[in-house]
Order: sequence, then C-alpha cells, then structure tokens
Amino acid sequence: MIKKLLILMAAIIFITGGTNMSIAKDWDKTFPKSDKVDVQKVSFKNRFGITLVGDLYTPKNRPAEKMAAIAVSGPFGAVKEQVSGRYAQTMAERGFITLAFDPSYTGESGGEPRDVASPDINTEDFSAAVDFLSNHPDVNPDKIGIIGICGFGGFGLNAAAIDTRIKATVTVTMYDMTRVTAKGYFDSMDENARYELKESLNKQRTEDFKNRTYAKAPGLPDKLTGDEPQFVKDYVGFYKTKRGFHERSIGSNGGWNVTSSLSLINMPILAYSSEIRNAVLMIHGEKAHSRYFSEDAFKNLKGSNKELYIVEGANHVDLYDNLEKIPFDKIETFFKTYLKGAEQ
Repeated sequence: MIKKLLILMAAIIFITGGTNMSIAKDWDKTFPKSDKVDVQKVSFKNRFGITLVGDLYTPKNRPAEKMAAIAVSGPFGAVKEQVSGRYAQTMAERGFITLAFDPSYTGESGGEPRDVASPDINTEDFSAAVDFLSNHPDVNPDKIGIIGICGFGGFGLNAAAIDTRIKATVTVTMYDMTRVTAKGYFDSMDENARYELKESLNKQRTEDFKNRTYAKAPGLPDKLTGDEPQFVKDYVGFYKTKRGFHERSIGSNGGWNVTSSLSLINMPILAYSSEIRNAVLMIHGEKAHSRYFSEDAFKNLKGSNKELYIVEGANHVDLYDNLEKIPFDKIETFFKTYLKGAEQ
C-alpha cells in the first residue's frame, strides 16, 4: 500500500522540475525566439538568500514611460525554457516587460539540495520576482502582475493573498499542490492512507540523513505501456518528446526529492485566498483532469474582479504550448484592464 501511494504521489503529482545550476548563454528554449523582443539573463535573491535566475523579456519598441510588468513561473518545477518562457515572450510581444524565472532548487536557480519543493519558499519566489521588477528602472512598481502555471498557479494565488504589490494574477491549468499531495487526486486519500504515506516519508528522511543523499521519486516513464491514465500520456507527449523536452527539466529526466512531499502535506496554501482584493483570472481546460482545482479555488474568491475562464476542448497540457488553445488575447485584455495605464 505504501509503495503504491509513493509511486502515485511521486510519479504523477511531481511531474516536472530542474537539476542543473549552470547558466546557459545561448538560446536553449523549446519555443522559437521572437524578433519583436529583447531577452536578458538576470538574477536576484529571495528572502531566504537563494539566488533565482530568470529571463527578462522586453519589447523592442517600448515607450519612454515606465511600463507594466509580469512575472511568470511554472509548471510545477518546470524550467523557464519550456512553458513560462513561452508565456513571457508572448506577453512581451504584446507590450509588457516580463520575467520568466526558475524557482528555488530547480533549473538555473540556486538552492541545495536540488529538486526540492516548498509551499513557503515557492510562494516567496514570486514575491522575490516582484522585488526585482519593482526596482527595475523601466518598470512602474504599481503595475505588476503575475502568471502562475500548473502548480505555480497555486503558489501564485497564494502569493497574491500575501503580497499586495501584485495588482493582477493569472493562473493557468492550476494545481493546488498542497491539496493533491495531502489528499490525492479528487481527495481520494483518507487520514489512514495519509498517515501511512507520512510514515514512509519520515522513514526515508532517516535513510537520507544516514546515507547523506536524497532519495528521488520516480519520474515519468520513458516509454508508455498503453495502460497509463490519459493525463500521464499527455505529460509524456510533452516532456519526453521534442515538443517540450529540456535537459534541466525533471519532467524530461528524473524525479523530485521524495521527502519534498512532507511540507506540501502539512501546509495548505490557499487558506487566505478569499482575502485577495486585486484582480484574478483563472484559466483551465475543459477536459483537464485538474480542472476541479481551479473550480474549487475560484469559489473562495470574492469581488467582481475575479473570473474563471474554461477553454473549450483543452486538456491540462494543451495550455502549456498549444497556441490555438491558450487564450493570449484574453490574458492581454485582463492585464491591460487591471494594470492601470498598461494600455498601448
């Protein structure tokens, strides 16, 4: 029972990530480079002292006045060269300064040991990106928004609940990583099953300390048997193929530290989401297995500046890179409406 739970939680929930701290100098994205924007590698520290690395995208034809800006991260643990960079570049083409960044312990960002997730630190990563943008000479600090994708949709919503500098938040194909880790998909894990999982994870902590290593959760399979759930097939179709493969992504190459689950189990991130006063747009695919995360989270939001937008016919992974499904026009209109003065 314990082994099956660990495999389920690790191999299906912890789909993405990053491992290599070296800084790439050449274009190494999974999407083509735009000739409408400039890209600059930047770094900054969060309040835990971890150095984060990002790509700053700026429109080539930008106005003289300070501009609205958007910080982007996700999917959960994925590197900025995959999905968040695509979103950041596209929004820069549409007139915003954007920052796609690798979260702590992943990709080109710092933090040891590698491949660790934390609801506190990963929420802080968004606020650290806001720190950076707020002090950029070309950015108006009163006109900053964020985009959180997949698991970073949940962390982004949590950041919006604590960081009042965030004036507009978009979540895309959102996961609440704390809920799914503690309760399983569709809240199928009861207290007894959760206790068995915690026993196993804490036993692993003892072994990790003794061995001076960190056991890894199994990642996505290199080959499909045909018996996997459809959403696992969808993940493999992105992370394991030319479509989305990247050398620093755990989704393409490996697994998270198993014991990362412990903090996610014990710290629900959306407890204060009802107190978000600034605008929120939640986007999810009609056919996504994860759709219920956005629908349930949206019920907690208050105010007339909140919207849930369901993309017809889209699954979870479609909103990673399917340009026919991602509603960029909707996202652009949202930010130009709520980041006052961002209209071009």
